[in-house]
Amino acid sequence: MSDARGAGTSGGDQPRKQRFRWVGQLRQAYQYGRVGDPRLGWVVLGVFLVTWAVFIGVGFLLHAPVFLAILGLLGALAAAMFVFGRRVERSIFRQVEGKPGAALQALGGLRRGFTVEQEPVAVNRNQDAVFRVIGKPGVILVGDGSPSRVPALLANERRRHLRVLGDLPVHEIQVGNGEGQVPLRKLSRAIIRLPRTLSGAQMTELDHRLKALGVTHNAIPIPKGPLPKGIKIPRAPRG
Repeated sequence: MSDARGAGTSGGDQPRKQRFRWVGQLRQAYQYGRVGDPRLGWVVLGVFLVTWAVFIGVGFLLHAPVFLAILGLLGALAAAMFVFGRRVERSIFRQVEGKPGAALQALGGLRRGFTVEQEPVAVNRNQDAVFRVIGKPGVILVGDGSPSRVPALLANERRRHLRVLGDLPVHEIQVGNGEGQVPLRKLSRAIIRLPRTLSGAQMTELDHRLKALGVTHNAIPIPKGPLPKGIKIPRAPRG
């Protein structure tokens, strides 16, 4: 009997832990977000209070302060969580920007429909790298590293891919904050917005040609990711 009770208690604790796991995730996100954004907590609290105060003020004007106060509580929570998510995202990207492997971590925010290869298709001794993403837009080559070295690395990989892919599309994106580059925090969104021109049959052909290409990876290792353990890059919004 004691074993059965113990099993029942253990089984009941598991769903409870899962229900409250988001609290720990929220706390962890706040801790990492605050590293790059020390005012994070105050800003989120300010957004919550100001939004709620606006709802309450409108409630008095409409002679429905209680109803608008309750509605405003929900609206203030939504506004605060939206601002919290945005600022944590920017803080995390700010912390990892410029570090080897940062682009690969940002690509983790891509939604279904894209395949992100975990090893670079090209890398040099300075740890500049080119990562490959495959999806309905075709092949997307993402260059991450020095603005003076990455263009040559990208151009070389583009030529190597086109020799096998023929008329199938190959896109190039260089990560950075300069002209013609894509900031790290906008990388996933830039890829999602590429025109999805390939049909199912063309995707199959693309897969066969890439296998024939047999891109060899450089032996120089790229760090698996500069992000603190347990933190994920937020997914890019649709559109």
